[in-house]
Amino acid sequence: GKYTLKVTIVGFKPHEQVVAFDMKKNEDGSPNMNAFEKDLGNIVITVDNQVLANVVVTTEKPGLQLGIDRKVFNVSKNLVSDGGTAVDVMRNVPSVNVDIDDNVTLRNNAPQIFVDGRPTMMELADIPADAIESVEIITNPSAKFDASGGSSGILNIVLKKNRKVGYNGSIRTSLDSRGAVGLGGSINVRQNKINAFVSVNYRQRKSNSNGTTDRFSSITDPNYEQHQTDISNWKGNFMFGRAGFDYFIDNRSTLSASLNIGSGKFNPFSSNEVLTTVLDSPSYDSLTKRVTHSNRQFNRKGFSLDFKHNFPKAGRELTASADYGTRTGPSDNLLTTDYYNPDLTTINYTNAQRQIGDGIGHRFTVRTDFVNPISENSKMEMGIRAQFNNNESTNGYYEVDANTGEINPVATTYNSYKSNDRVLAAYATFSNRINNFGYQLGLRAESSNYKGDLMTTNEKFNIDYPISLFPSIFLNQKLNGDQELQLNYSRRINRPNFWQLIPYIDSSDILNPSVGNPGLQPE
Repeated sequence: GKYTLKVTIVGFKPHEQVVAFDMKKNEDGSPNMNAFEKDLGNIVITVDNQVLANVVVTTEKPGLQLGIDRKVFNVSKNLVSDGGTAVDVMRNVPSVNVDIDDNVTLRNNAPQIFVDGRPTMMELADIPADAIESVEIITNPSAKFDASGGSSGILNIVLKKNRKVGYNGSIRTSLDSRGAVGLGGSINVRQNKINAFVSVNYRQRKSNSNGTTDRFSSITDPNYEQHQTDISNWKGNFMFGRAGFDYFIDNRSTLSASLNIGSGKFNPFSSNEVLTTVLDSPSYDSLTKRVTHSNRQFNRKGFSLDFKHNFPKAGRELTASADYGTRTGPSDNLLTTDYYNPDLTTINYTNAQRQIGDGIGHRFTVRTDFVNPISENSKMEMGIRAQFNNNESTNGYYEVDANTGEINPVATTYNSYKSNDRVLAAYATFSNRINNFGYQLGLRAESSNYKGDLMTTNEKFNIDYPISLFPSIFLNQKLNGDQELQLNYSRRINRPNFWQLIPYIDSSDILNPSVGNPGLQPE
């Protein structure tokens, strides 16, 4: 039948539209009003020019919101980080710690960094603070997220989505207490079916740190003590750019694409001094001093393509995305070590080495997700995901001739390694709320494979991890006022990363050499 739809909103002219429905019939022949859906498209209403005055009602989001599986920190409520980067934002996020070298930890571990719900190769310092809408703190990720990462959790950075029609932009600058400068700007254009944006960010970074380490050995004969002093200075220049567009295909479908580019050059300097005292035998005391001058750089590129479709039923949506990222990171370190005579004041001899390394990594991810509200308080989510990583790395030490400066490779220290791994996953979650009690149940299935090739020795590694199940349960009970009680459980897995698997010896720290083990198993 035909009906008249009338829309009235205060301050706008009434809108009437004839709508025809082809409805199913009940057994008695009457129309079944609950058995049809019809997409009416975009309904446009016009302002009533007779309105004499405006009434503005405003409210503010709370600084911290609590969800069933995450906490949401609204960055717009925090003015301290204005003009800074995502690192400055993290300094003000509850339960997140940032040290003097800008290393971010969550529950004493390095968290996974997501941008708009997916992993990223970008560094936190690449993201301007004024581009961030909120930060989601996910200490115990649900079945929707990758099961790897152990107990470190996830920090999901939600970027601002510009909804203003027309042109707008911003310029920012910053200066920290060490004299490091930051500059940036962004512009956004939204007209008709296109929304386009460009942002650029430049920053300098300077840092100084020092520390001491004391060791004592009672299992050797004779016993000895070691006192190590470390000093480091760090400075560099970094650029980051982001550009993209949204194309609104129709009133329910959007196609988006974005490109991220980042690069940087930095020159760390470090000095460490190791004094070894042999108990009861001072003639065997020793002193070594190592100075390291480094030249490092990196280049990162990322491209993403996204599709989103909203169904007529509120909250029902289908999303699909493909992401590609690549990074390179050449380095050149000069290590000069002075070995002192037993008098600890004169140098016996000096050894100079150069450590030259390079690496490249690629990541490709595809995923699709479907959200289906079952009722006003319950919904089902499901999705599939595939991720592929490829890495190559070379590293070698070279003796430096003190007279000519020529370098000669140390054959036993050169390594060339490449690896690839893939993770396939599918998940489903169901959430519901009954009065003040809410819950979410989820299950994720994952399988993975790792292959490595140490080309200098022709050693090959191939590890298959069979399909594993990762359940998650979240419970939430609202108490009086703003108080809530939460209880959650999820099964996680900690897969070894590239640097834990790569089997070459890193001797950049003379007392703490490290080597990866390709035979490590997830835990």
